[in-house]
Amino acid sequence: MQIHKELDIVIIGGGPIGIACALEAKKHRLSYVILEKGCLVNSLYHYPTNMTFFSTSEKLELDNIPFISNNPKPHKAEALEYYRRIATSNGLNINLFEKVNSVETIENKRHKIITTKAEYTARNVIVATGFYDIPNYLNIPGEDLPKVTHYYNDPHFYATQKTVVVGASNSAVDAALEIYRKGGDVTMVIRDEAIGERVKYWVRPDIINRIEEGSVKAYFSSELLEVTEKDVLVNTQNGHERIENDFVVLLTGYRPNFDFLKSMGICLSQDGKRIPTYNPKTMETNVPGIYLAGVICGGMETYKWFIENSRIHAKMIVEDIIS
Repeated sequence: MQIHKELDIVIIGGGPIGIACALEAKKHRLSYVILEKGCLVNSLYHYPTNMTFFSTSEKLELDNIPFISNNPKPHKAEALEYYRRIATSNGLNINLFEKVNSVETIENKRHKIITTKAEYTARNVIVATGFYDIPNYLNIPGEDLPKVTHYYNDPHFYATQKTVVVGASNSAVDAALEIYRKGGDVTMVIRDEAIGERVKYWVRPDIINRIEEGSVKAYFSSELLEVTEKDVLVNTQNGHERIENDFVVLLTGYRPNFDFLKSMGICLSQDGKRIPTYNPKTMETNVPGIYLAGVICGGMETYKWFIENSRIHAKMIVEDIIS
């Protein structure tokens, strides 16, 4: 295993916020590396093909580098191009497809980082790993069948098929509308009584209208109980009902890797929200020299942090490191 010289900062996660941290570290001439287990902006790369951001392009910008979009709300492909160009044109030090297995605090408050490829030591660690890797499983019979997925990519796959979409978040609503418009037979299973208010404001009326006209079927105040090869069992307001179907798309949200945080010694709140302990002025956790940046700060409340309101974390962290 390769052993690297000691760095000022190891940044775990090569998403937009990890890139922002690298830009800030480079600006202050700190030695650093980004360690990313997948491709550049890996989570963004795995978002649905046709995804449109809720934010406008200027709110997705890093370090005042202009993000020029052809649309009022940029698309996934534009964002991939933007963040890729930032990384390459600035010559950022990024090791892709290198997963961090462990972070251990050693003598003099330094940290040893073990990856699938190498060993690093650093005076500071920034965890910017997001939350898209681990789905919120329902833990129901049949959830592991091949017809079930927790990620949605492209609607063409579901054309002419009977597809059950579970959830009513932005991703679930987008998936239901796209599959319907590609000729799929869509049924939504939704725990709540209505489509949530956090759904993108230009999309929410669309899904409501499609449900009201019957183009998309929806079971509100309902819960998926079982998946079989031929159908699903749903607990509806009118009792249990079996629905014949071909595919199930479970878009019930995702969560951070809490085990990874705990393995570093980071404390989590015990109120069910599992919010990591950190200083909101510096983003340093209860472990000296380990910082959090981006949506990882929100615990289970993943909707509270996103690119536009966590870009500032990079500057806060680096200012604390150099102070």
